[in-house]
Amino acid sequence: MIAAPELHTEFNFSQETDPHFSSDTDFEDPDGRNQKTSKGKTIKKGKKVPGEKGKGGGLNRMNGHHQENGMENMMLFEVVKMGKSAMQSVVDDWIESYKHDRDMALLDLINFFIQCSGCKGVVSAEMFRHMQNSEIIRKMTEEFDEDSGDYPLTIAGPQWKKFKSSFCEFIGVLVRQCQYSIIYDEYMMDTVISLLTGLSDSQVRAFRHTSTLAAMKLMTALVNVALNLSINMDNTQRQYETERNKMIGKRANDKLELLLQKRKELQENQDEIENMMNAIFKGVFVHRYRDAIAEIRAICIEEIGVWMKMYSDAFLNDSYLKYVGWTMHDKQGEVRLKCLTALQGLYYNRELNAKLELFTSRFKDRIVSMTLDKEYDVAVQAIKLLTLVLHSSDEVLTSEDCENVYHLVYSAHRPVAVAAGEFLYKKLFSHRDPEEEGMPKRRGRQSPNANLVKTLVFFFLESELHEHAAYLVDSMWDCASELLKDWECMISLLLEEPLPGEEALTDRQETALIEIMLCTIRQASECHPPVGRGTGKRVLTAKEKKSQLDDRTRITELFAVSLPQLLSKYSVDAEKVTNLLQLPQYFDLEIYTTGRLEKHLDSLLRQIREIVAKHTDTDVLEACSKTCHALCNEEFTIFNRVDIARSQMLDELVDKFNQLLEDFLQEGEEPDEDDAYQVLSTLKRITAFHNAHDLSRWDLFNSNYKLLKTGIENGDMPEQIVIHALQCTHYVILWNLAKISEGSSTKDDMVNLRKQMRAFCQICQHYLTNVNTTVKEQAFTILCDVLMIFSHQIVSGGRENMEPLVYNPDSSLQSDLLNFILDHVFIDQDDDSNSTDGQQDDEAGKIEALHKRRNLLAAYCKLIVYNVVEINTGADIFKQYMRYYNDYGDIIKETMSKTRQIDKIQCAKTLILSLQQLFNEMLSELGCNFDRSSSAFCGIKELARRFSLTFGLDQVKTRDAIAMLHKDGIEFAFKEPSPHGEGHTPINLAFLDILSEFSSKLLRQDKKTVHVYLEKFMTFQMALRREDCWLPLISYRNSLQVGGDDDTVSVISGISSRGSVRSKKTKPATAKRKVAEAEESSSSDGMWMNREQSLQSPVMMQTPHLTSTVMREPKRLRPEESYMGVYPMQPEQQQQQQQQQHHHPQTPIDYNTQVTWMLAQRQQEEARQQQERAAMNYAKLRTNLQHAIRRGTGLMEDDEEPIVEDVMMSSEGRIEDLNEGMDFDTMDIDLPPSKNRRERTELKPDYFDPASIMEDSVLGVSMF
Repeated sequence: MIAAPELHTEFNFSQETDPHFSSDTDFEDPDGRNQKTSKGKTIKKGKKVPGEKGKGGGLNRMNGHHQENGMENMMLFEVVKMGKSAMQSVVDDWIESYKHDRDMALLDLINFFIQCSGCKGVVSAEMFRHMQNSEIIRKMTEEFDEDSGDYPLTIAGPQWKKFKSSFCEFIGVLVRQCQYSIIYDEYMMDTVISLLTGLSDSQVRAFRHTSTLAAMKLMTALVNVALNLSINMDNTQRQYETERNKMIGKRANDKLELLLQKRKELQENQDEIENMMNAIFKGVFVHRYRDAIAEIRAICIEEIGVWMKMYSDAFLNDSYLKYVGWTMHDKQGEVRLKCLTALQGLYYNRELNAKLELFTSRFKDRIVSMTLDKEYDVAVQAIKLLTLVLHSSDEVLTSEDCENVYHLVYSAHRPVAVAAGEFLYKKLFSHRDPEEEGMPKRRGRQSPNANLVKTLVFFFLESELHEHAAYLVDSMWDCASELLKDWECMISLLLEEPLPGEEALTDRQETALIEIMLCTIRQASECHPPVGRGTGKRVLTAKEKKSQLDDRTRITELFAVSLPQLLSKYSVDAEKVTNLLQLPQYFDLEIYTTGRLEKHLDSLLRQIREIVAKHTDTDVLEACSKTCHALCNEEFTIFNRVDIARSQMLDELVDKFNQLLEDFLQEGEEPDEDDAYQVLSTLKRITAFHNAHDLSRWDLFNSNYKLLKTGIENGDMPEQIVIHALQCTHYVILWNLAKISEGSSTKDDMVNLRKQMRAFCQICQHYLTNVNTTVKEQAFTILCDVLMIFSHQIVSGGRENMEPLVYNPDSSLQSDLLNFILDHVFIDQDDDSNSTDGQQDDEAGKIEALHKRRNLLAAYCKLIVYNVVEINTGADIFKQYMRYYNDYGDIIKETMSKTRQIDKIQCAKTLILSLQQLFNEMLSELGCNFDRSSSAFCGIKELARRFSLTFGLDQVKTRDAIAMLHKDGIEFAFKEPSPHGEGHTPINLAFLDILSEFSSKLLRQDKKTVHVYLEKFMTFQMALRREDCWLPLISYRNSLQVGGDDDTVSVISGISSRGSVRSKKTKPATAKRKVAEAEESSSSDGMWMNREQSLQSPVMMQTPHLTSTVMREPKRLRPEESYMGVYPMQPEQQQQQQQQQHHHPQTPIDYNTQVTWMLAQRQQEEARQQQERAAMNYAKLRTNLQHAIRRGTGLMEDDEEPIVEDVMMSSEGRIEDLNEGMDFDTMDIDLPPSKNRRERTELKPDYFDPASIMEDSVLGVSMF
C-alpha cells in the first residue's frame, strides 16, 4: 500500500469547474453525501453508504457470484471492451458489490486492469490476501503471453476501436461516483494506486502502457474532485464569514458550528486527495513522462496539460510547466505534438497569460524553432500556438520571430502554409483603425481594404519570392478571402489617380499587384491549390460550386469592362500585359452576350491586336494566342465575332511574312539587320499563334522549309530565325497529323505529310552539326519529338491506316543523336558556357543549365525506352552512371529499369557492353600493365557492382539475362590474346575481376554451366598459374564454385580497393529479443546482400536520447563488438596485409590457401557471435542498470547520457534518488490557498533560471 506523506497545505478557493465531470454533483451536498467513513475503519458488508446507491439496482447484475479461481471476473473487462453499456450503470453495479464485499470488488478491479493489459493471467483471492503487489505483478508477468506484441490499447480492429475511450471513461466515472465517501476509506484508492504504480514500473510494455494511462486518467479525475472540493470550501467559507459578520443577536451559533465542522471535513478530504495525487504524480508521472516508449510519454504530457487547464490555480505554475518545456525537445513527433496541443489549451484562455509569462520567455525560442519541425503536424501546431501567443500579446514575439513564420506561407506543404497565412493575417491585416468601424462602408480606392491590399503588396515584394504569388494567395485564402476577393479595390488602385496626400504605387508595386490579382482570380475560378501544393483536384461541395459560379460571374462583370482599360494603360509593359491577358481564360463568356457587353469585347480584341503589333516577346505573344483560343469557343455566340478578328490579324501577318521573306532571300543581295529583324519578329508572332491555332490554310511549310534550306546552304542565317523556323515547321507537321488522325483528310494529305516529315527530319539532322549550340539543342529536341510521334507507336490503338507515316531513324541519324548527347550533356558544369548567358558563376544560371541538359538526356532516353533507337546505344549512356550520378543518376537508372522490362537479355548485353567500353578506354590510357588498384579500374568495378544491384533479388526472373552477361564477358576477356605468347595473360583478362561482381546473381546450377563455358577458353597451363597477374581468373573461377559462399574471393580480391568506398561506421543495433532472433535466423545465402549494401552487421543499439530532436552520433563500438559482412579481419591484421601488399606487390599468393583460411576464420567468428547472442539479454540488463538517474537542479540533465529510465528499476528506489538531488522534480502537490485569505507575499523560486536549468547549448539547440 502507498503511505502518502502528510502535507500541510493552505487552500485557494477556486470558482472554476469542469462541466465534463460535474454532471451530477451537488456541491452544497444537502443530503450529507460528503460525509465519509471514519479513517481506518472497514465498511461493513451489506451496509450501503449514503449517496452511493447503484442506479441499476441489484448486487450481482454485472459480476454475478464470485469464485476464488477468478473465472467470473472477466465480466467487467468484457463490458468495457464492448463499450455499448451505459458506463455509469456499470460503475454503480461495481459500487454495490464493493459495499457488499470490498475485497472481492477490488479483486474484480485488479483483474480488470490486468486483463486490460492483455495478460491472460488471473489474480485469485488467495493471491490478493497473501501476496504483495510486487509478487502479484511478477506472477502475472510470468503468465503474460509474449507470442504477440499486441495488447488491447494497440490492437487494431473494429471491436477494439473504442476500447481506449471506454477504458478512460470507466476510470473517470468510477472516481466521480465514489467521490463522496469510498475514495476516502483509505482502502480502495490506496490499493488501486499501489497496483498502478507497480504496474507502471514493469518491464512489460503492455503493463506499463495500460497502467500509466489508467493512472493519468485517475489523476485527472482526482484533480476534478479537488476542484469541486475547492469550490465547496469557497462557498462554505463565504457562508461562514457572512454569518459571523451579523450582529450578535441575529447570529446563529448552531449554524456557525455546522459550517466550521463542514469546512473541517472538506479540509480533511482535500488533504487526502492531495496525498493521492502526490502518490500518483511521484510514483508514476515523474518516471513515465520520460519513458522509453513514445506513446507513454505522450499520455503523460497530454494529461498534465489537462490538469493545468482544469485546475490552473494549483497546477499552472513553473513547477509543472517545466515538464512540458523539457519534452518539447523529445525525439518523437507525437510527443512534441502533445506538448504543443497542451500549451494551446492554456494560451487560448487570456486569463492565464500572466501565469505563462516566465514560461513563454524561456521556451519561446524553442517554439519558434519547432515551426521548422521535420514532422509537418508538429510544425502546424507550433505555428498555431504562436498565433495564440500573438493573439494574447503583440509584444511577446520579436520581429525576427515573426519573420521566421512569415516565410512559411511559401511552404509546399499546404497545412503549414495555411497556418502561417493565418499568423500573417493576424499580425499584419487584422488591425483596423478605430475610426473606420463606425463609418459607412466605402468601395474602391477609399475602402478599408485599400491599405490592406497595399500591405499585402509590400509584404510580397519584401519577401523577394516574386514567382510564388500563387502560394501566398493560397496560404491566406481561408482566413482572408474577403480581402483577396476585393477586385474592385484592386482595379481602383491600378486605374484611378491617387487621392490628395496619398502616395501612388510604384511601377514595381503595380506589377506585383497585377500578379496577385491574377492569382486570386485563378484561385476563385479553379477552387484548388496551385501546382505543387495539394494531392490533386478534389470534388467540390454544392456550396463550393455555387461560390465558384458566383465568383466567375462577378469576375467577368468586373473585368470585361476594366480589362481593356488596363491593357490600354499598360500596353507597353510586357510583364504586366502578360499577366493581364490571362484573365479572359477565367471568364464566363456567356455574360458577354447576356450582359450586352459586346462593345467591351470588341475593345478587348482591338487591344490584343495592338499588343501583338507592338511586342515581340515570346511570353506576351503566347498569352495573346491563348486568350484568342479561349475566346474562340464555338459553344458561345461570340465565336463568329472573335474568329473574324483573329483571321484578319493572321492574314496580315502571313502576307507580311511572305513579302519580307521574298525580299530577304533574294539572290545576290546581302540582307541587312533591319530585314532580318522584320522577318524574325513576324515569324515569332506566327509561331506563337500556330502553337494554339490551326494555320494549315496558309501553307506555311514551304516558306519555312525554303528559309531553313537557305540557311544550310549559305551558313549565315541568324540563329533566332532558324530556331523559330524549326519550331513553326514542327507545328505545321503536328497540325497536319492531327487533321489526319481525326479522319478528315485524303490519301494525298497523308502522302504530303510523309514527304514533309522526312524532309524536315533531314533538315534537323543537318542542323545538329551547326556551330551554334542553341540551334543544335532546338534541332535535337524537335527531332526526338518527331521520332517519338512517328515511331511504331503511332499505329497502336486501332490506327493501322497510319502505318505509312512510321519513320525509323537510320544508323547515321542515331549516331548523330548519340554524339550530340555525349558532347552536350555529359560535360562538366564549368564547360557549359553557352547555357548560362555569360553568367557561369550565377547559381540560378547553373541550375537552369543543368535542367536543360537533363531534359535533353530524358528526350534521348525516351527513344531508347520506346525502342525507337537500338537498345545497345544505351551503353554510352549507362557507362556514365557513376561519374554523373548526382546530375543524371535517376534518369539513367529509370532507363535501365524500363529497357530491362522490354528485353532482359538485350539490356544485360548493353550493360556488359558499357563496362567493356570503359575497360577499353582505360587500357588506351594506362596501357596493358595497369595497376588493378588504380582509381580507374576500381571505378569500373564499382559500376559493375551498382549494375548488379539493379537486377534485384529474384534470380529466376533474371536468369537468362545474367547468363548471357557472363557469356559476353568471358568472350571479351579472352578475345585478345597476349602479343607475348601463350604463357602470358590475355590483354583483357582483368575484366574477369569486374565480371565476378555478377557471380552472386547466378543460380547454383547456372554457375556450373558458366564455369564449364569458362574452361573452354582456358588452357591447362592457365589453371595451374598462381602469379598475381592471373588473380582475376582465379577470383572469377572461385566465385563460380557451386559449394562455396557467394563472392568470397571477389571480396578478398577487392578489399583494398573497395574498403574505403563501401565500409561505413559501425551502426548501433537494438538489443531487443526480436532483432537477436532475426540475426540468428539469417542464412549464409544472404551474406552477399550485406557486402553489396555496404553495411556492417549490428551488435548493440544505443539507448535513444529523449531530450531533443537533435540526432547525435552513436558511440563507437570496440572492434570485438562488431564484425564485417563476410569474414572477420581485425584492424591489425588488415593493416599488416596492406603493408605486405605495399612492400611486396609482386609476391605470388596461394589463393586457395588464403580462401581456406578465410572460411575457417568465418566459422570461428560465427561460433563467437552465437555465444555473444546467448549473453545479449544479460548485457542489456547490465547496460540499463548502469544508467543511474542523474542528480541536479537543472531543468534538463546532462546531454552526455540519455534521460530514458530503466523500466526495471523499482519505484521506491527511483523516488529516493529523485528526492535526494532533484528538489523540485518531485514536488508535493500543493493546492492553492483560499481566495478569501491573504495572498502570499514571497516570490516563488525561478525554476527556469538558465544557470540552474540547462546549458545554453541545450536551450538553443536546433532540431535539424
